[in-house]
This record gives sequence, structure tokens and C-alpha cells, in this order.
Amino acid sequence: METEEITTGEERSSVFSTYISRIRAFSKNAWLYLLSEAIYGTATGIFQLLFNFYVLSLGYNEAVLGNMVAAQSMTSLLMALPMGYITVRIGRRNSIVLSYIAFSISVALMLLFPSSLMFIGMNIVLGLSQSLAGVAMGPFLMENSQETERTYLFSLSSGLRMTAVSVGQWIGGYLPTWFAFRLAINAMDTQAYSLSLWSVAVSGLIAVVPMLLVASQVSEKTTRSVFAPLSFIRKNPGKFEKLILPTLITSVGAGLIMPFMNVFFRNVHLQSDTSIGGIFAWGSLAMGLGLIIAPALAERLGKIQVVVITQALSVPFLVLLGFAPWFPIVLVAYYARTMLMNMSSPIYSTYVMEQVEPDSRGMLASLTSMAWNFGWALSPTISGYLQIRYGFGPPFILTIVLYSVAIAMYYLWFWRVEALKKPVVSE
Repeated sequence: METEEITTGEERSSVFSTYISRIRAFSKNAWLYLLSEAIYGTATGIFQLLFNFYVLSLGYNEAVLGNMVAAQSMTSLLMALPMGYITVRIGRRNSIVLSYIAFSISVALMLLFPSSLMFIGMNIVLGLSQSLAGVAMGPFLMENSQETERTYLFSLSSGLRMTAVSVGQWIGGYLPTWFAFRLAINAMDTQAYSLSLWSVAVSGLIAVVPMLLVASQVSEKTTRSVFAPLSFIRKNPGKFEKLILPTLITSVGAGLIMPFMNVFFRNVHLQSDTSIGGIFAWGSLAMGLGLIIAPALAERLGKIQVVVITQALSVPFLVLLGFAPWFPIVLVAYYARTMLMNMSSPIYSTYVMEQVEPDSRGMLASLTSMAWNFGWALSPTISGYLQIRYGFGPPFILTIVLYSVAIAMYYLWFWRVEALKKPVVSE
């Protein structure tokens, strides 16, 4: 018994020491990117919380908000592929810098010249900015990491981004009250929101500074062929489709349920807005824990194995989430599903980037971004129709089926193929 306890302790110590050593192996460029992302993520959190309130305080209605979201989402979807070519031409670092600058300028212009036309126009710019940064991130992390620490970098980047957004939302909740107290105005006054949002524009520019200190990789300075991805597709028929299709199917399933979880908790389980806010906060914590655990699991089990196992384990909890009659069970299922399903995301992103040549990563990142945005753009409309007519049951069933199909694809196309490629060792 004592031997078993000692062995378990040694294993835990080994996992912890391995985790620390992998993080210490991060390059200077990687650390500068993480610092920049923390600043930018905080700014994004403040913006997400306060900008809609700012628009409503000007007298605009929810229809204007909907048009802004649609303009941004559609731009991100349509421009993902062109942005892939741009990142190849100007470099990943410069793409991220340009994205941050565009974000700050668009926010500043909406504060200086508030009008419905300006809001729509600048949300199109925000969509371009979001698409440019999203497409550049994966290849940038690949270029600034080695195979040993790469999974840890992708996971830590995702976890840091999520944490920074949460911190920004927490800060954003206090900013209007702070400015209102200083200026002796109402906390819901347009001026209080406007001054609070100026911190977003400034923070976006501050986030540029660490990225300017990033040393450009040699590969960014070399001339890359625009047709390199097409050449890769021709040499590897079906590979891009297999890498992207599971993401597309998962996104369609996620879009049926995830945007409506607050409505689900309120209408089905009669929870208050305050309770829902707390549920989401603890859900973010569960997601963060999953992202921290994921790299160590991937190192021991393999990347695609972790993707299949964690997503497969999340499906039973999704069933409980949608159909369990007792709220405590639903709550546990929500946290478990959130942790298990999301912890595989950076792992699969790493796996995908490793499957193609460097010149093809920009296009693959673009297509993956398009696949994910397509699902989220299409599914909520279908889900809203189904909810009105039949409630939440059909959307949950469709999501369960789609997740199961995607997991089967991961297994058959990647895990099973890897297993078949391994040489059989004869005794």
C-alpha cells in the first residue's frame, strides 16, 4: 500500500515537473504573444460587456444590435479564406498587429461618430480584424514552438484568452459606475459607457507593443507560393476535407444549443439572471481546468486520442444536460460537458496544423475558421424555429447526433489510421 502511494506521488510530481519544463521551453516570441493576448483579451471582455449597453443608451434598439452582429459574423465567414492569403504575404506577426490596430481604430470611430451606419461599417471592420487574427494565430504558434511544448502553448493560449476575457468582463462591470461617480452622472448614461469603452481602444493599441517586439521568423521573410496549398491538396486528395469536416459538423451541433444556454436555464429550469451569471462563471472555470489538464493528457495518450476520448465522454453529459429532470444533475452535466468538450479544441488545432506543410497552414486555418463560423451562423436560426414549435428537445437530439458523427469521423479517419500504421511487434 505504501509503495502504491509513493508511486502515485512520484507520478504526480513527474507530471507537474514535465508541465513546468514544457512551459519554460516557450520561446521569447511565444511569451510576448501570450502577454499581448492577455491585454487584448481583457479589452475584448470589456467591449463584449459594455458596447451593446452603449448603443442602447444612444436610443437605438435591439434590431441595430442584431444587424451589427450579423455584419461582423458574415464578414468573418466570407473573408476567412482571403485573410489566409494575406497572412502568408505580410507574415503572421504583422497580421496580428494589423488586427489589433484595426480593432482599436474601429472602436474609437464608433465612439467619436456614433451612428447606425458607422456601427455597421465598423462591425464589418471588426469582422475583418477577427478573421485576420483567427487565421494567423495557429500558424504563428506553430512557427514559434517546437513539437515538445507545442500542445502546451496552444492550450495555455486558449486558457489565457478565456481568462482574460472573463477578467475584462469583471472590470467592465465596474467601469461605468467609477466614471459616473467621478463625473456625478448616472452609471447608465452614454458618457459613462463611452469613457469606459475608450479603455478598450487604448488597450487594443497597448496590446500591439509586445507583438512589435516579436522577432519575425525566417519563413515569414521568404517568398511563398500562393498555389502551395493547392499543390498540397493535389498531392494529398481528401486530407483537407477530412481535417475540416468534423469541425464543420461539430460547429453545426454547437450552434443549435450553445448560444441559447442562458435561455435554456431560464425557461426550462426557471433560474434567475444572477444565477445564470454564476453558472456561466463556474463554467468558464471548468473550461479553464480542462485546458490546463489537456496537454499532459495529450502527451501521454496522443493528441487525436484525447480529442476522441474527451468528446465521446462529453456526449452522455450532453444527454443529461438536455433531458435530466433534476436541476442539480443538469448543473453537474453542464460543467462536465463544458470541460470535456472544450479541452480538446486546442489539442485538435495543434494536430491539424501538424498535418500539413508550413505553406499550407494559412489556407487550412482559413478553411477551419470558415467551417466553424458557418455552423454558428446557420444553426441558431434553425434552433430558434425548433424551440418555438417543439421546445429544446429536438435541438439537443440533433446536437447529440451531430457530435456523435464528428467523433466517429475523428476515430475512423485519424485514430484508426494511426493505429494501422504502427508496426506490429512480434515476440
